[in-house]
Amino acid sequence: MAKIGNYRMKSLSYLNKYFFKYKWRFLLGVLFIIGQNFFKVKMPDFTGDVIDELVDGVSSENVVSYAINVGLIYVGLSLAAGLFLFLQRQTIIVMSRFIEFDLKNEIYHQYQELGYTFYKKNSTGDLMNRISEDVTKVRMYLGPSLMYSINLVVLTVLVVKNMIQINGYLTIFVLIPLPIMSFLIYRVSSKMNKLSTKVQEEQSYMSTLAQEYFSGIRVVKAYGRDNEVSGKFDSSAERYKNKNMRLVLVNALFMPTIFMLIGLSTLLCIYLGGLFYGNGDITLGNILMYIIYVNLLTWPFASIGWVTSLVQRASASQTRINEFLNEHNEIQNNTNEPFKFNGEIEFKNVTFTYKTSGIEAIKDLSFKIRRGETLGIVGRTGSGKSTILALLMRQIEPDSGLILIDGVPLKEINLEDFRLSTGIVPQDVFLFSDTIRNNIAFGSAQEPTDDELIDVAKKAHVYNNILEFENKFDTLLGERGVNLSGGQKQRVSIARALIRKPSLLLLDDCLSAVDTETEEIILGHLRDSQMESSVIVSHRISSIRHAQRVIVIDAGTKIEEGSHDELIKLKGRYAEIYRKQLDELGE
Repeated sequence: MAKIGNYRMKSLSYLNKYFFKYKWRFLLGVLFIIGQNFFKVKMPDFTGDVIDELVDGVSSENVVSYAINVGLIYVGLSLAAGLFLFLQRQTIIVMSRFIEFDLKNEIYHQYQELGYTFYKKNSTGDLMNRISEDVTKVRMYLGPSLMYSINLVVLTVLVVKNMIQINGYLTIFVLIPLPIMSFLIYRVSSKMNKLSTKVQEEQSYMSTLAQEYFSGIRVVKAYGRDNEVSGKFDSSAERYKNKNMRLVLVNALFMPTIFMLIGLSTLLCIYLGGLFYGNGDITLGNILMYIIYVNLLTWPFASIGWVTSLVQRASASQTRINEFLNEHNEIQNNTNEPFKFNGEIEFKNVTFTYKTSGIEAIKDLSFKIRRGETLGIVGRTGSGKSTILALLMRQIEPDSGLILIDGVPLKEINLEDFRLSTGIVPQDVFLFSDTIRNNIAFGSAQEPTDDELIDVAKKAHVYNNILEFENKFDTLLGERGVNLSGGQKQRVSIARALIRKPSLLLLDDCLSAVDTETEEIILGHLRDSQMESSVIVSHRISSIRHAQRVIVIDAGTKIEEGSHDELIKLKGRYAEIYRKQLDELGE
């Protein structure tokens, strides 16, 4: 456990680069903390002197002017302390906000850099929780925790120095309850930290549930599983509430502990101070000074436990953040040399196994696409069709074999340029909660003209559907395009791919939600488009029958290859699939 705790504390060292970045703001904040505490400590000194002067006696003629002078000086000290308090918060706390901003940007940038494999093994709810809740906990360490820690050191030095100058023995006895209070609050805070971690984990789980259920609400409704889904979420919410209630119960011990020990220190001040006063060692003003000093030190000492809890929470959160900040995308662009795709693709004995499941998705696969050709890939569900496209786009790396683009290994070409020359329509269509215009334009590196939008919408056979909406291309879509049908979403996604004028077009079973007539119109438009090469992945023969060459995949292996007519004559798996699909259509 100690090793885990040390490891977590080391995780906070990652933030040192931000302290260096904002070092002048931080150092200025430290100076303001010293200034604020200097004036804060002057206030009890001044009050004690005033009490002693009043005890010695003030002439009646000077009472009013004396009271005014005392009031003005005290107000001046208060204003000075308040001003420095404002300035220290404007430096230390604002610094923590700047670091929070930088850290969130760094995390978001890392999210953009990490690849396909990372998102396959991490849930969206957990990733969102890390960039929101975890960063917030880290900010509390960078701001309040740091500020109160420095404040405690500065104030303790100034106050204890003054107290010892008055009476060393009284100082020792009066300060005894404060370390005890810090220890007790530390114990309470440690318990709070453990409970808070459990609350945080449950909150992350709730976020994941909510994100999944909201995204899949149509499936939930269609299957009538509302009660089951609500029950599962309610169970998580109930656990979250119960864990929070236990946290609240422990938290309730915080203030009573502080007040009890404050009262003990105050009683010691009065009782022991009275004894020393009786012996003539101190004055009444000194006793009042001690009482004020104790109250000044109470919150800084009490904050030790609270600050410790903040640091523990921040270290746990930063450990979670570091887990993926330290991850590296295994897919790296190895060259910045400009690349222009000329249309040739070749797979040479490619094999790939998913590490998470151990499934060998592609086995010793070889095929070639010549310039200007359309390759059709057909096979049963789970046969490895989509994995071929993921390998071609270098979202994943093959375990063995070579993928050649225009005769050059895929690893050796400029990946960014290659991807920019490629338009891909994934099987799982994703549309943003934005206008149809912006969803299509998302595929283009430059802002497309209205004519270009209309052209690609017509090629995707979705233009007439867009015209039916009141706001045409400016129609705002719901989450994931919820106000479009499945076929309309697929066709908008095709238009998005076409708007970038790709040299290579990849269609991953993206016509499954359209009828065969619409499919034929879209494929006809695509054949007329000027592209170097294209790959159509489908389980429907109608989508790939016009391809110059077709490969049939089964369990990651190529079992047949040829044109549509050649494969029909072969009377193998392709012909069998074709016959079954004709039977289903009643032809």
